[in-house]
Amino acid sequence: MDKQRKIFIAGHRGMVGEAIKRTLQQKGYSNLLLKKSSELDLRDQRTVYTFFEKEEPQVVIDAAARVGGILANNDYPYPFLMENMQIQNNLIEASLRQDVDKFIFLGSSCIYPKLAPQPLKEEYLLTDSLEPTNEWYALAKITGVKACQAIRKQFGNDYVSLMPTNLYGANDNFDLQTSHVLPAMIRKFHEAKENGHVPVTLWGSGTPMREFLYVDDLAEAVVFTLENTLPEYLYNVGTGEDLTIKQLAETIQAVVGHQGEIVWDRSKPDGTPRKLMDISKMHALGWKHQIKLKDGIEHTYKWFLENQGNYKEVKL
Repeated sequence: MDKQRKIFIAGHRGMVGEAIKRTLQQKGYSNLLLKKSSELDLRDQRTVYTFFEKEEPQVVIDAAARVGGILANNDYPYPFLMENMQIQNNLIEASLRQDVDKFIFLGSSCIYPKLAPQPLKEEYLLTDSLEPTNEWYALAKITGVKACQAIRKQFGNDYVSLMPTNLYGANDNFDLQTSHVLPAMIRKFHEAKENGHVPVTLWGSGTPMREFLYVDDLAEAVVFTLENTLPEYLYNVGTGEDLTIKQLAETIQAVVGHQGEIVWDRSKPDGTPRKLMDISKMHALGWKHQIKLKDGIEHTYKWFLENQGNYKEVKL
């Protein structure tokens, strides 16, 4: 890949987009096209088409999305479905019109059925019902995957979809109303420690199993995809290792230094019982994650301590 090629990173200010931007810059990619949402509304079709016609990007990385945890997905189903479809459809269609060489679409492991066999293989897509608590976001991402597959099939363009497992890291969202489980736990345990190690109440039973990938590892997977021609349209990206939510809570509690009690509110939903990714296809091509979970949590907590004012500004 020519490091002078013009690469548009959609969503470069989010956790994933920021990590991709940082990693590309570290590797010598200097012609990055970056626009804040206030400068380019990706939900507006005409604006996106005009932008592509003017800038003529050669590569597009779609890291833009409306994201959130169980609570946000349950409370705001329409924007999670519609806004994500608007963003990705505009980017995909504009890329096709502008003959963009390479398009990398980022989704989520929630595209797979709730009760699919474990670990989750790419071929399990659309074989059963989705998890109801995040089906709106999942449906949007599935349409993005299939749109990229259709373009790849009909036109032969190098459009690839990467489905990461649960992500965390620097620039994460720590807003308790909209965040995912790992950053929410970091904030809860930290604030409980600051308040005299008071008990921390967490949703569910603690028994579901989850897999977590440090966001810089995903960024490396994106660069790997950028620099290689992958033979298939869909790839899982993860660690291939999972743990219970209870084990995750205890790990975060130890990193933060909270010494109080953990209380499990079993009246709240657990979500999918287990979500472990089969990452054998990416491994076979030569990519593998590098950052262990405890190390990643330590890095993330350090970032949180240095940027505590930021999460207060995060609003749905």
